[in-house]
Order: sequence, then structure tokens, then C-alpha cells
Amino acid sequence: MARLIYILNGPNLNLLGQREPEIYGHTTLADVEGACAALAKDLGLDLRFLQSNHEGQIVDWVQEARGTAAGIIINPAALTHTSIAILDALNAFDGPVIELHISQVHKREAFRQHSYVSQRADAVMAGFGTHGYNLALRQMAHLLG
Repeated sequence: MARLIYILNGPNLNLLGQREPEIYGHTTLADVEGACAALAKDLGLDLRFLQSNHEGQIVDWVQEARGTAAGIIINPAALTHTSIAILDALNAFDGPVIELHISQVHKREAFRQHSYVSQRADAVMAGFGTHGYNLALRQMAHLLG
């Protein structure tokens, strides 16, 4: 039986490939999802790949993952720096959590250098571009044994 991994994406990631390509590149979120699906199959993982511009929806998905998912990979985007609600939801999840950022947030504006999600994350990945999703999936497979 494959283990289920939620990959959650926050605000504006639906515009990936169009919005600020000098920072985020030209790969679309659909491209990322396709690459993740192929790799997950190779790793023996099942995926639930989701994106929302709404904080409450992301909280709902984290809560849904409780009891069904083995792990969560989350790119909370701008909610990284503001959402105590997402942190609280992640704190109620028992499996591993990997925080993911496409850009190297520590080289950007000062406000992007604080993350509420990092207080719960078992690993944080930043600056690998969209390839970071594949790296995060490999790390999740490793964490799950």
C-alpha cells in the first residue's frame, strides 16, 4: 500500500510560470504536479497535490491530512510569514512536515526571512527552484523509511 503525501501550495502559486519568472522561473504548477506525480510513483508514494489562495482552505487540508496522510510538503507562499493558523494546524499533524520555498527566501526582503511554519517543519528547503519539490519528495520518502 502506497503512503499518501499531501503537497499543499499557498497563495499565487497558481500563477507559477507567469508571475515574476525572474524569481520563480517559467515552470507552471501543472508542470510541477506532473513531475511530482511521476516521481511519487517511482518512490511508492501517493499524492494529493493542492493549491489555494485562501488560508482557511489550507488549514482545512492540513486537518484533513490528519489520520490519512503519512506526511505533508507545504509551500505556504506568503502565508509562511503571517499564518499562525497554519502553524497550529500543522502542530496537530503527527507525521513529518517539509516546508518548501522555490526562491531563496533568506536573500530576499527581511519580512520573508521569518517563518511560522518553520517552527513545526522537520525540514526546510529553499532556493532550489521548482526542482525543490522533487527533492522534498525524496526527503519525505527517506523520512518515512
